[in-house]
Amino acid sequence: MTHELPKTGTRVWQRMLSGRRLDLLDPSPLDIEIADIAHGLARVARWNGQTRGAHIFSVAQHTLLVEAVMRKQLPRIDARYRLAALLHDAPEYVIGDMISPFKAVLGGDYKAVEERLLSAIHVRFGLPPVLAPEQPLLAASQSSPLALRASLPLP
Repeated sequence: MTHELPKTGTRVWQRMLSGRRLDLLDPSPLDIEIADIAHGLARVARWNGQTRGAHIFSVAQHTLLVEAVMRKQLPRIDARYRLAALLHDAPEYVIGDMISPFKAVLGGDYKAVEERLLSAIHVRFGLPPVLAPEQPLLAASQSSPLALRASLPLP
């Protein structure tokens, strides 16, 4: 992602329900509120709502499921990893849940914005900006059969 600022007059921030103004290019941990994250993720549908049933499967539901699977697989896991699991998709509270094929089309710029947001969120809640290599614990939780079955669109 280029580090150039947008042209004058281009808005690069989002006003959150808390009243905070979150800069998407340079997010501050001070502008991140858990209530904004919870509210936003509860209203964001996984896979753009392309699931069967009367209701969406939200990103908030997904993150709770990932943390529950992690806790079940590793009952003594450090609380920091449980928090990281709950926050792993937190940037989507403001940028939405882009499906992986579309992320690939957008390329590195999208990923850079997502990573900056996640780093600010981590700092806000006492985690390191970038997690250590033990992060595969989260990947293992997301790839477990229970998590996959519960979070994939139904046929």
